[in-house]
Amino acid sequence: MKSKNLRELVRFSSKEPVHATVFETERLWSQLICLERNQQVGPMEDPVSEVLCTIVAGEVVVQLDRARKRVSQWAVVLVPAETQLFVTNASDEPAVVMLTAAPPPQVTDGAQAGDEATAAEASD
Repeated sequence: MKSKNLRELVRFSSKEPVHATVFETERLWSQLICLERNQQVGPMEDPVSEVLCTIVAGEVVVQLDRARKRVSQWAVVLVPAETQLFVTNASDEPAVVMLTAAPPPQVTDGAQAGDEATAAEASD
């Protein structure tokens, strides 16, 4: 059985959002994203994967294509395949978001997981 304590993956940087892969298998991918004030990730999009965006801590604005919603800790947003996702910290406090995708996002044109061009932004 694999398990992780998410608290051990939480790291912040004033320069850019911090990404940490939680798990990655052939069928599932999950990543923790730590956002300081005014930081944003996106656009992220995948033609096949559906994503759960879970707010672990803080308050963020989740934008799916042109629709926006302000959500806080314990909220979960379903991101359908072929939908652009942006996540922006919406408060003065740090925010932590976990993305879980199934199947794992596709990587194309030699891009590595973690490249801005991929749906997942999966760097550690």
